[in-house]
Amino acid sequence: MTSPYSPSAAGFTAPAKKQLGQHFLADRSYIDKIVLAVNPKDDDRLVEIGPGQGAITLPLLRRHPRLTVIEFDRDLIAPLTAAAAPLGELTIVHRDVLQVDFTELADGGQIRLVGNLPYNISSPILFHAMEHAAVIRDMHFMLQKEVVDRMAAEPGSKVYGRLSVMLQAWCRVTSLFVVPPGAFRPPPKVDSAVVRLVPRDPATVGILDRKRFADVVRAAFGQRRKTLRNALNNVVSAAQFEAAGVRSDARAEQLEVAQFIALANVPHLDGDDVPQG
Repeated sequence: MTSPYSPSAAGFTAPAKKQLGQHFLADRSYIDKIVLAVNPKDDDRLVEIGPGQGAITLPLLRRHPRLTVIEFDRDLIAPLTAAAAPLGELTIVHRDVLQVDFTELADGGQIRLVGNLPYNISSPILFHAMEHAAVIRDMHFMLQKEVVDRMAAEPGSKVYGRLSVMLQAWCRVTSLFVVPPGAFRPPPKVDSAVVRLVPRDPATVGILDRKRFADVVRAAFGQRRKTLRNALNNVVSAAQFEAAGVRSDARAEQLEVAQFIALANVPHLDGDDVPQG
């Protein structure tokens, strides 16, 4: 049986902070599966979000000589620095990840993101990453399983929603494997899962106005029991539904991602004004 990862042996003594949504990975078998999924190459620019007690950080450094980590918890900075010193070059960005400019961090190249994301801000982190998708080669994140299920959901599913459409528009989303609560210290109350996101070529995404696309998707799923005609009454006109080839009596969960893109693009293609409420 594989022994669990021991944070104390690596110099970490501070307990997990509930207010930061911290649940530290401790099961070596799942740590190894994550590192194997990432499969770092020598010329990769790896950036880890929320390294915590180094469960993924240190094995990555053993496989890859350089790693940048983004950590908000000041109490973890010193032990991370000490534990990483014999293994490779660790650059620590002590900042709220939502304030980090990934494009600046990429410095003209592309980065690969990895991380066990804090449960309490996982969705905001995902949306923040999408704003910088052009400089991100791929992402391997661990989140609550129900969030991963929503990310990868297909039209018609009960969990297909705003998160599904917004992420799948910009990325290929693949759920990789489930991680049980017992793999963490302290154990969360729910299963987690690891997901891979690979950004699409921006030239092929086809979204002409990011804000309008986001507004259309938000409005459509904000009243998901209503038909699109009613949910998007102040956003999309009857003529625009027709021009986009989308039925106005459909509901949001029935539409493919490409249909949402078509609805959002119509005003920019035909010069129509967006309907005013």
